[in-house]
Amino acid sequence: MGRCEHSRPDEECSPDENGYILYCPCMGKHYLLSYQHWEYENIGSCVLYFCTFKLTGRFGNQADHFLGSLAFAKALNRTLVLPHWIVHRSPKHHESPSVMVPFDDWFQVAPLQGYHRVILMAEFMRSIAPVIWPPGERAGLSQSLFTDLLTECMFPVTPGLLEKKKVGLTFSVTITVLCYMARKGPDGDGCNAKDGNPFGPFWDHINVNFDRSEIFQPLHYDIHRQDNLEKWKEKYPPKEWPVLAFVGAPASFPVQEENIHLQKYFKWTEEMVQKGSDFKRTHLPRGAYVGIHLRNGIDWERACSYVDKSQTLFSSPQCVGYRNDKGPTTQEMCLPPLSTIVKHVKRAVKQVNAQSVFVASDNNHYIPELSKALEKMQVSVHKLDPPDPQLDLVILGLSNHFIGNCVSSFSAFVKRDRDAIGFPSSFFGFPVPRHSSAKEGNNFHDEL
Repeated sequence: MGRCEHSRPDEECSPDENGYILYCPCMGKHYLLSYQHWEYENIGSCVLYFCTFKLTGRFGNQADHFLGSLAFAKALNRTLVLPHWIVHRSPKHHESPSVMVPFDDWFQVAPLQGYHRVILMAEFMRSIAPVIWPPGERAGLSQSLFTDLLTECMFPVTPGLLEKKKVGLTFSVTITVLCYMARKGPDGDGCNAKDGNPFGPFWDHINVNFDRSEIFQPLHYDIHRQDNLEKWKEKYPPKEWPVLAFVGAPASFPVQEENIHLQKYFKWTEEMVQKGSDFKRTHLPRGAYVGIHLRNGIDWERACSYVDKSQTLFSSPQCVGYRNDKGPTTQEMCLPPLSTIVKHVKRAVKQVNAQSVFVASDNNHYIPELSKALEKMQVSVHKLDPPDPQLDLVILGLSNHFIGNCVSSFSAFVKRDRDAIGFPSSFFGFPVPRHSSAKEGNNFHDEL
């Protein structure tokens, strides 16, 4: 096992003989909306729905992928290199559309080490990479459009596997780009690991260039299937492949049900928690408050138009279940109207005797509308100014009651975070009232 003291930047790290997993928390512009299981044992029997709106991987998606990647590293017994978070910005207002934020700017490292071995990206590049992953020995495993989302449905592809060459007494390091098929780009049929944003900016930020590509088909990310796990270990032994570097996360989206429990190791830094507490103390009236998340930007409206075409959409399994055992995803869950928002907020305010409501949103916070609706209850409505999505998450997590969006991965992060410490949460438009259910006989309930 490797040795590295994360609290001492000057400490030399010894490489982990079990190897490392490195990935870019990137997502492409094509997106799998849902897939149905017709026969669990027949992994080729799937019904797929695709849309082509741009999904660049906001924080909620990156967080889902991180939990899966942590489980993947644990299963393969490799040290996980903690990636920088990618913050996407409008190119109209910034020179760079992507900003890389070190993992420990927002989250603690120590709690993760209680579950499995991890190392910060900067630490890995400084102390480990020059020894086991030097320039000239870097191969990328490319990630296809499908692989990061499909954990069980595999499709036959003819991959152009590249031969591994020996360098000295060791095999060349294979930085594995998880790719069912090659990604389109200037490098032909390879992984094109740095083609596009945020792929290029992410690897450039840590000065990594790939020398070769490796397509890993027919393997996939579901390490909860023992046969698949053993095949990963057989095909990529640490002695020959000390570093597996993936173009995208070695995980599915949304997070697999089996990996949700890992949220308890995902802890905000003390500084982030203090910022949330300071906002609560200086901007909210004393007493309980309700936190709500509203997702209603134009891109979200476009995404919600696919609800009727899919049984599940993005993070909707957190409400309807991973097998849709609690009914279908509805338009009201995805894009709740103001009337639904007001109804749920009033109910939560009464439940916890809240003195205020905190609103996080990507677009319209409905501050005037909610303030008017809650005027007789003498409840004030607040938001962050200027916007800060991560601080939004902290403040929502500290609330006495949280109401989220069933389909949003941003809401899903808050829900998992609160579940881990026993705080109550609910969702707009869910559960579906019995009388409005699209399917007779579904056992829905009309309480929060």
